Amino acid sequence: MASGTRPLAVVACLFTAVQLLLVVPGSGIGWDEAVYASQVSPYVPAAFFSAPRARGITFLAAPAAALSQDPIALRLWFALLSGGALFGSFRVWLTILRPAVVVTAAGLFASLWITLLYGSQAMPNLWVAYGAVVAVACFLLPPSRRTHTGLAAALALVALMRPSDAFWLALPLAAAALAARTPVRLLPLAAGVGLGALPWVVEAYLRYGGLAARLHRAGEIQGGFSGQFAFGAQLRAMSGRTLCRPCSDVAWGRPELALWWFALPVAVAAGIAVARGRRRPLVLATAAAVSVSVPYLFLIGYAAPRFLLPAYALLALPAAQALVHATRTWPRPAAAALAVALAGHLAVQYAVLHRAADRYRDVRTAYARTAAELQRHGVRPPCTVSGHEAVRVAYALGCSSRQVGGHDGSIDADGLRAMACGRPVVLLMSGGAPPPAFARAWRPHGLSPLPGTRSLHAYLPLACAGPGDRGDPALIRQDGDCKTFGVTPDHGRCIDDQQQRDRDRRAV
Repeated sequence: MASGTRPLAVVACLFTAVQLLLVVPGSGIGWDEAVYASQVSPYVPAAFFSAPRARGITFLAAPAAALSQDPIALRLWFALLSGGALFGSFRVWLTILRPAVVVTAAGLFASLWITLLYGSQAMPNLWVAYGAVVAVACFLLPPSRRTHTGLAAALALVALMRPSDAFWLALPLAAAALAARTPVRLLPLAAGVGLGALPWVVEAYLRYGGLAARLHRAGEIQGGFSGQFAFGAQLRAMSGRTLCRPCSDVAWGRPELALWWFALPVAVAAGIAVARGRRRPLVLATAAAVSVSVPYLFLIGYAAPRFLLPAYALLALPAAQALVHATRTWPRPAAAALAVALAGHLAVQYAVLHRAADRYRDVRTAYARTAAELQRHGVRPPCTVSGHEAVRVAYALGCSSRQVGGHDGSIDADGLRAMACGRPVVLLMSGGAPPPAFARAWRPHGLSPLPGTRSLHAYLPLACAGPGDRGDPALIRQDGDCKTFGVTPDHGRCIDDQQQRDRDRRAV
């Protein structure tokens, strides 16, 4: 057993235990998670899968998604899986750096609120981070069939999760291979990126009209890939926001929560400076971290803390080198002050994690309540949800989700109205916004508001409608279609309760 293996295993177990205690209990599902999990769930129809997404995380989610629709199943599965992956990825570094540095690096990365929050989520970024840590380590180890295979496999994992991240990760490694005059290293780099990205490329031709078309559409959805500066957005997101889009109207009210972000470059520079004989591995890890950060800091105009998880995992290595060196060489008062600063850092991470985890618990309660309210209005599988937060509401109900227009547009108004002929259909509108023209004749029902909304209304069709209908009662296939929506069948048409009362009064 390599030196440092047991302490590293302890760090991984603690990482998993904190997730199980603080994050997993009562946690609801995120919007992206619902999209990914629905692709492999036997309980929920697959949500619209937009051009930027890759299916790697759906493969990891499949075992838990196959067992249950409950988000807790995903949380438990990924908490255990991420703990094992933390151990496995940093263990490769035990033969490159001193064990104390590797164990400290794993502890630093695992203690971030971002890592703890996403450890139990069906999201790709943490797995990109693990793949990046392994890829850089395998590149640094002496060339052999084993290290080449490990390098290719790690890059394939990254590309399977996020193809663009694999490209940015491979760039500094390819440059290092050329600088060291070891072009043989380019083969596993190319093989790993190519194999991992292959499913995404194949899907581009099958569903999007080609690779160029998919890349163009992905750029549109992400706001375009151009010279932008997202440092400010990332800083605002350090307070615990999982997505900051847009960030221009978000006040930076808690700057102390981002102090560690400013301390990290200092620690990285110090770690490289004191590394001496182990400087090259730390320089390459830092270069790879900078490279994978480029698209999220300079090419898109919004921020999510999870985007930088691969960078944090790699930068934890030189930062750990600085900390280990300081504890061994600094005078006791200075070392004690450093320990106090680290304790404060951990307290900040816990505070942000606690608030973020509470929000996910609120999400679970809110969406379960909304699903129950819609079920009382007759919305049950097979059914379709459209409009505000359709993906997560549909996941809670076991319905499909379809949007008319927008980035996730997968149906038109005529198609949605026609769908009501064979199943319950509901349109959700938030904040008092009026329904679109095609749903103005639909019956509104007030619902309890979801997090972040002032009000929520469900609009249900009074009748099923064929293409071209603009709101008049339409022919139905059977009386049951009317009963599904709580209205009355009348000679092949659906009429609501008020219309029925008017008819009864006239008959008298």
